[in-house]
This record gives sequence, C-alpha cells and structure tokens, in this order.
Amino acid sequence: MHGLHLTADLRGCDSTRATLTDPALLRSACLAAVEEAGLHAVAELFHRFQPLAGSTQPPGVTGVVLLAESHLAVHTWPELGVVTLDVYVCNLGADHSTQAEALLDRLLAAFAPCEATTQRLMRGA
Repeated sequence: MHGLHLTADLRGCDSTRATLTDPALLRSACLAAVEEAGLHAVAELFHRFQPLAGSTQPPGVTGVVLLAESHLAVHTWPELGVVTLDVYVCNLGADHSTQAEALLDRLLAAFAPCEATTQRLMRGA
C-alpha cells in the first residue's frame, strides 16, 4: 500500500468567514471541494464546539469526510484565524495523488489564508 498524506496549517484566515464557525457551511464547502477534485465522499461528520467560558468569540468546527480513497479532516479556530487541513489518499489500485493535491488547493482557495505551511508525506512500503 502506498499513499499520499498532505497537511496544511493556515494562518490569517478571516475569522468572520462563516465556514470557520458554521458546520453546515463547512460541510458544504468540503463536500463540493471533494467532488470537484474527483474524489468520492462516503460519510462525514461535522461538529461545532461549545464557546469557551466568558468568550465572545464563536467556537470552532471540526469536520471529517471519509473518502472511498481515505479521508479529509478540517479543524477551525476562528478566534485565532487558524485552520488545519489533513488530506490522505491511499494509492492501492490507482494513484489518487493528483486528486489529493487538487482537493488541498481548493480548500486553500476557500479559506484564503494570509500564510500557509504545507507538508507532503509519501506513506507505505
């Protein structure tokens, strides 16, 4: 089994962007990006956290999309303007690396960070 694991740490995201705080909007954005990249969602779960005690900032969201090819995970911290992305595709039977890169590119464009640090890890034997 071989796979490609992409991560991105986004900083300087607009904290008023609804996809950082609304699970339904984040879900829609992620599923659209998955489809546009040519990957196949089979399940998903999105969760909005409770606000911190005394905080006036809206809470963040964590979302996971289970892909036929592996997974996408998104975590938002609107109070910090930070988003982390995790895209992993297994390349057993077919190479999905191009689609994984396209998915990450679509999400980077959707969050429009001021700064992004990305990593690319080849996995497997």
